[in-house]
Amino acid sequence: MRMLQRAAGLIHTAEGQRLYSGDYARWQRWGPYLSERQWGTVREDYSEHGTAWDYFPHDHARMRAYRWGEDGLAGFADERLSWCFSVALWNGCDPILKERLFGLTNEEGNHGEDVKELYFYLDCTPTHSYMRMLYKYPQAAFPYQDLIDENARRGAGAPEYEILDTGVFDDEHYFDVQIEYAKHTPDDIIMRVTVENRAGQHASIDVLPQIWARNMWSWKATSSKPSLALVSSSGGEHVVAHCGSDNSHEPLVVTAATKEGASVEWLFCENDTNVQRLFGMEGAGPFKDGINDYVVHGRNDAIRRDTGTKAAARVHLELAAHGRAVVTLRWRSLSAPKEEVLLDIDRLFAQRIAEADAFYDALQRDIESADARLVQRQALAGMLWSKQYYQYDVNRWIEGDPLQPTPPAGRQHGRNGDWRHLCNADILSMPDKWEYPWYASWDLAFQAVAFALVDPMFAKKQMLLLVKDRYQHPNGQLPAYEWALGDANPPVHAWAAWRVYEIDRSITGKADRDFLELIFHKLLLNFAWWVNRKDADGRNIFQGGFLGLDNVGIFDRSSPLPTGGHIDQADGTAWMAAYALDLMRIALELAFANHVFVDIGVKFFEHFLYIAAAVSCDDGCDTGLWDSVDEFFYDKLRLPDGTSVPLRMRSIVGLIPFFAVRVLEEHVHGGLPGLRDRLVWFLQHRPDLARLVSRWNEPGKGNTLLLSLLRGHRMKALLRRVLDEAEFLSDHGVRALSRTHLEAPFAYRHNGCNFSVKYLPAESDTRVFGGNSNWRGPVWMPVNYLLIESLYEFHR
Repeated sequence: MRMLQRAAGLIHTAEGQRLYSGDYARWQRWGPYLSERQWGTVREDYSEHGTAWDYFPHDHARMRAYRWGEDGLAGFADERLSWCFSVALWNGCDPILKERLFGLTNEEGNHGEDVKELYFYLDCTPTHSYMRMLYKYPQAAFPYQDLIDENARRGAGAPEYEILDTGVFDDEHYFDVQIEYAKHTPDDIIMRVTVENRAGQHASIDVLPQIWARNMWSWKATSSKPSLALVSSSGGEHVVAHCGSDNSHEPLVVTAATKEGASVEWLFCENDTNVQRLFGMEGAGPFKDGINDYVVHGRNDAIRRDTGTKAAARVHLELAAHGRAVVTLRWRSLSAPKEEVLLDIDRLFAQRIAEADAFYDALQRDIESADARLVQRQALAGMLWSKQYYQYDVNRWIEGDPLQPTPPAGRQHGRNGDWRHLCNADILSMPDKWEYPWYASWDLAFQAVAFALVDPMFAKKQMLLLVKDRYQHPNGQLPAYEWALGDANPPVHAWAAWRVYEIDRSITGKADRDFLELIFHKLLLNFAWWVNRKDADGRNIFQGGFLGLDNVGIFDRSSPLPTGGHIDQADGTAWMAAYALDLMRIALELAFANHVFVDIGVKFFEHFLYIAAAVSCDDGCDTGLWDSVDEFFYDKLRLPDGTSVPLRMRSIVGLIPFFAVRVLEEHVHGGLPGLRDRLVWFLQHRPDLARLVSRWNEPGKGNTLLLSLLRGHRMKALLRRVLDEAEFLSDHGVRALSRTHLEAPFAYRHNGCNFSVKYLPAESDTRVFGGNSNWRGPVWMPVNYLLIESLYEFHR
């Protein structure tokens, strides 16, 4: 009842009405869809050997047109990234405009790629009717080279050298730059930039709200070129954004203003590569970096004053100690009614902020702690800000574009060559728009569950995108991430689909079985791919490979083993057991509307039991991964000579079997005609399977039935490990690796080579998977969430 009351309160807010009205799509047309880093990505890499970081470095970003996207500071764009908006800044000292966030490449950082800025996502509504973020900009020269040099000097055993370590923010010699967006209508949007001088003395800054057209004309002859043109009238200057002849860009009117009356200087250039500077070729210009060259170097020949495909409204601010100033940029559809031109901007922002407060008050009515409410709201803001337009046509990327040089021949058989069907061009949730500006399939599943709290429609679209034919491989595999689309990630998508379905139903009061059935059919293909490709010997023991846990193992599990052979993975097998249970649960839900799904549900019940039998059998059997002495699940190394060696390292891998637990409510096993009889018949005919799982046939609370990979004794034995502070339990959650491996690292010796894993609670000290993440100690929230949810299932 409390859930329904909260849901009703959510829908009846102004933001809720925008979400659940017929105008949902219009309100989503504009949003924070600009990446924070397009340079250094696989998509922009046309090198022969896949050296993405080197091929398109940060130093090229200001002068080189992107092929597959755009980036900017606090960016905003339409859903096709036709028109882009962002903020640029200049403190009078930097060698370049601050147009995008700076960070180190994978090779430059002593722990891999790392953004070296201070910025905070503070608020955001699901329709982006209101958004707010804070960027902290030094008043002294930004320490670009110092960050590069010092991190290069440090090894993997040393901590990262961060921007706060440079001293550039000492004595509060910096600007707080708050960037807000408010939508008056879906097509009438205002950017408000509030700059505060945090220092105790006068400081000056240039603020440059920018608009530009994504370059689509340099790649194929059929794309026309839009334009921006300055227009003077009695009301002042404004910019008209004209669409190209193919109508690929919506016509807009753009105006800029300041509350303090500072003058606005419009500057124009083309969003074209500076071929003179980069390649020593002749080119017409003015190029993409023209505004940078004019502001920083005073080059009048680098810009135009009235037309181009990129424009900036330059405002120079002189701020007294602790002084503030406000700059606004407004754009609206050229076809908007003229009576909408006059607008009280401050009043609009106050209204949208109040609506955002009302929306989150309804969402969080059951959360008593003000601090917890703030944490959740800002976490959701971070997710909403991290939507991004993501385009990647693998076949076109490999073959090259008609108007560009042919890429090196070696790319034909290089990265992602088996994924030529993949053609993405959608708004997607990113793990992070700087460090991970590409979707990762298992990350996206968790992100969709979180999104469902505030925007179930978007969450469902994210899940369905992954199984579209433009994403999912014809063989059923889901794409992993752009660096290696063919890697195997944990199959959590049936679980996520179910959770999104449940959350959506709790908010709207309606069961979207169309969504559930559509994704179910596509996940059947994915399950078949796992069974056919990742069970090497047909024994219901799965190898998996990468499985998303990066450097958790003693070997790189996505590459051939130095020992030869393969690893029977406790986590891969447990993930598949959970996958079978999730598909069973979905099938039985669909069976209430179509009884034919009962047969499919029973089939996945059988799949689960076969996997349970393989993974859970006692010592001495060929497939078992349970160690009865240590009372833990371990991976097993299978060597080419047919022998096997358990890898007795206690990590999160051995706890994944917890996740294979589901409760069958009485209304399911008793409400579907014939279901319980089918299950009883199977288990009576296969008592060898029935005895290997928990007391499934003993009614629980409310006459529920428990299906689990763990029998009572093994569950309790694992739980003792989980709750042991000397092993997995920390003050902040469950560790990814037992702390016992701090003093006693796990080691394995092969052919004179030593392989070892040590408990490491902070940054990684290896370069496995780039060194940017670490599964050898830290607390990983999604896995902790699944563990808590699984324990709750046992409780039920």
